[in-house]
Amino acid sequence: MSSARTPATFGRVTTVKLIIAAIKPFKLEEVREALTSIGVRGMMVTEIKGFGAQSGHTEIYRGAEYAVNFVPKVKLEIVVTAAMADQVVETIQTTAKTDKIGDGKIFVLDVAQAVRVRTGETDNDAI
Repeated sequence: MSSARTPATFGRVTTVKLIIAAIKPFKLEEVREALTSIGVRGMMVTEIKGFGAQSGHTEIYRGAEYAVNFVPKVKLEIVVTAAMADQVVETIQTTAKTDKIGDGKIFVLDVAQAVRVRTGETDNDAI
């Protein structure tokens, strides 16, 4: 069966959220500590490059000026219950903020299904 939406999940109220945040790399440990203190039990972290309003910048290396079009960032992916999502977003926002351009972005998405591989638990029980 290859259907992504089975009748059992169709129309179901989403109780799990995926929060994706792109932040400055030096803020990672501070954000991780803040999230752990509010009860976040896990996250995935990826080093990424990107650009937004700051559109990169120029640097000088060995006397030569060159353009840095993509700025280093860290992407956090956190799956939490819907009830906890607003608190997680607020915690990331206040902890990662430097009041300078390039502080990052936060996105919140509905998760259709979550499964813990080891036990087969689903949705809230899987996180």
